[in-house]
Amino acid sequence: MSDQPAPEKPAGEEQTFLSHLMELRDRLLRSVVVLLVIFLACFPFSSEIYTFLAAPVTAYLPEGQRMVAIDPISPFLTPLKTSLVAAFFLAIPYLLYQFWAFVAPGLYRHEKRLALPLLVSSVILFYLGMAFAYVVVFPLVFGYIATIVPEGVAHTPDIKTYLDFSLKLFFAFGVAFEVPIATIILIATGMTTREALAHKRPYIIVGAFVIGMLLTPPDIISQTLLALPMWALFELGLVMSSLLLKKEAEEGSIAPEEAAAAGDDTAPPAATAPAAPDTGIPPATPPGGGGAGEAADAATDDDGEPWYEEHHPHYEDDEFVELSDAEMEAELERAIEDEEKLAGPDEAGGDDAAPAADATPGEDAPPDRG
Repeated sequence: MSDQPAPEKPAGEEQTFLSHLMELRDRLLRSVVVLLVIFLACFPFSSEIYTFLAAPVTAYLPEGQRMVAIDPISPFLTPLKTSLVAAFFLAIPYLLYQFWAFVAPGLYRHEKRLALPLLVSSVILFYLGMAFAYVVVFPLVFGYIATIVPEGVAHTPDIKTYLDFSLKLFFAFGVAFEVPIATIILIATGMTTREALAHKRPYIIVGAFVIGMLLTPPDIISQTLLALPMWALFELGLVMSSLLLKKEAEEGSIAPEEAAAAGDDTAPPAATAPAAPDTGIPPATPPGGGGAGEAADAATDDDGEPWYEEHHPHYEDDEFVELSDAEMEAELERAIEDEEKLAGPDEAGGDDAAPAADATPGEDAPPDRG
C-alpha cells in the first residue's frame, strides 16, 4: 500500500487567532518604541524636570535649606526614574490610541459612538487630576507641614522619598478623576441605574473618604482633598450619564436598514416587524382561500406547519373560544368526513350501499331457507 499524505486540518480559526496575536504584538512594539523615544528625549532634561516637580516643596523650605540625597546612587537613579515616568505620562494618549485601534474593529457603530468620547475624556480627566494634585494639593500639604515642623528640626526632604510621594499622589488623583467615566460606564452597560446610585450616595461618600485614606499619605488634608473631588465627580457622572442616555434615546443608533444599504457590517441586525396580536380567534379559512375538509387539512402556513392544527389551539386548551358561522360549518363538515372515514367505504357509499331501515320482505325478497 502506498502511503498517502494525511489531509491538512482547516486552520481558519487558528489563522484568525494568530492574526489577532500578531496585531497585538505589533501594537505593543509600537507603544514600547514610542515610549523609549520619548524617554530618550526627556533624559537630557531630567534635572529640569525634577526641579519643576520639586517646586511645591522647595518653595516652603526654610531659607538656606535644600533637598538632600541620602543614598549614594540617588542623584543618578532619581532623575532617571523621573524621565521614565514623565515619558509614560506624555505617551498616555498614544498608548490609549493603540488600545483603541486594537479593539475598535470588534465594536458596533453605537458602541464606538459611546466608547470614543469616553476614551478621550478619560485621558483629559487623568491629566486634570495630576494638575489638581500639583497646583492645589501639593502647596496645601507642604505648606501645612512646614508650619508644624518641631523646634530644632531641619526640614530637608530626600529627593527619592519626595519623588515616590509625588508619584503616588499623581496616580491617586489621576485615577480618582476617572469617577465620572466609571459612573457612565456602569449606567450605560446596565449594571446599575442612575436612581440606584443616587440612592446609595451616603455609602459612596464614605467610600470616597476611605479611598482617600488608602491612596494618600497619612494626613487629613490630602485625604479630604481627594475625597471631596471624588464626591463632586461622582455627582458630575450622574448628570452626564443622564444627559448622554437621554441623547442616545432621542437620536437612537443608526437604522439597521440604512446600515445594510450602506454596507456596514458592524451595524446590529435589523429588527423584524412585530407579529400581529393574537386575538384568540383562529382564521376561518386557510391562506390563499379554499374551504374546509381535506383542502384545509392539506394547507400549510408560511412556516410549513399544518394550517388547521396551528390555527385551532382550542382543541388542546380548556379555554372556550366562540366560533364564527364559517368556522362552525367547517367544523361540521370536518366531523362528517371523519365519521364517514371511520365508518368505512361500504357505509360511506350512500343509500344504494345499505338497505333502508324500514324495508319489509316482499315478493322479490329471497325466501327464508331457515
